[in-house]
Amino acid sequence: MRWKSGRRSQNIEDRRGRRAAAGGGVGLLLVALVVVLLGGDPRSLLQVVGSGAGSAAPAGPPPAEQAEAADFVSVMLASTEDVWGEIFQASGQSYRQPRLILFSGRTRAGACGMGAAAMGPFYCPPNQEVYLDLTFFDDLARMGGSGDFAAAYVIGHEVGHHVQNLLGTSDQVRRLQQGRSQGDANALSVRLELQADCYAGVWAYHANRGTAVTLSPGDVDEGLRAAAAIGDDRMLSRAGRDVVPEAFTHGSSQQRQQWLRRGLESGDPQVCDTFSG
Repeated sequence: MRWKSGRRSQNIEDRRGRRAAAGGGVGLLLVALVVVLLGGDPRSLLQVVGSGAGSAAPAGPPPAEQAEAADFVSVMLASTEDVWGEIFQASGQSYRQPRLILFSGRTRAGACGMGAAAMGPFYCPPNQEVYLDLTFFDDLARMGGSGDFAAAYVIGHEVGHHVQNLLGTSDQVRRLQQGRSQGDANALSVRLELQADCYAGVWAYHANRGTAVTLSPGDVDEGLRAAAAIGDDRMLSRAGRDVVPEAFTHGSSQQRQQWLRRGLESGDPQVCDTFSG
């Protein structure tokens, strides 16, 4: 990707020089890792441990090798601000920009409790904030999702959840999940996640038609490999569990690729209706 001439976002809070002082430590991270590998929603765990969260304490300066990755995230977030701002304006709406919190290890996540690196990137709807530990990009690369656009897809996906929050889709899904079986509730979560994948593609489509952030040959393949790497079927296999579709919460590798590609090829949020049919 060509991105270094892009605008930097003003909506980033860098907490990498701090660490949460609450108890839990390694135990919380191990539990969180199990939640993620089993395809669960980390927000329930965040809310449980959040009440015991302490204040932030110094943790030393951020790793020097993360400087370019943090700069990259700032440019990608700024690009999503520009693209979604224009899309919302075209439909007569106003786009409220999310904040993105960079952290190391674990951090307070406001209304969502405590965030941990082992949970991967996540979006907290009440805060309208994205939380990201940059070491996730290393984990993603080890799972087969390496490259700049693989990382950009992750950011685009989380901002996609912010778009869903602004449009009221997230609240609608949570209401529909109430009183349903776990399998039916999971199926609704899959549709929500696949729509966020599609929105990530919509953003990339429009960003690539600007001048500040553009895709290079092979970038789309990087994104599709990343989408496949974090499909529920592969995540369950890595965890040594049976691949049971009823346990999916994010979608299979094929589904995630399909919806990311749909957004990439059309640039139209209207094609991201994962809830019909």
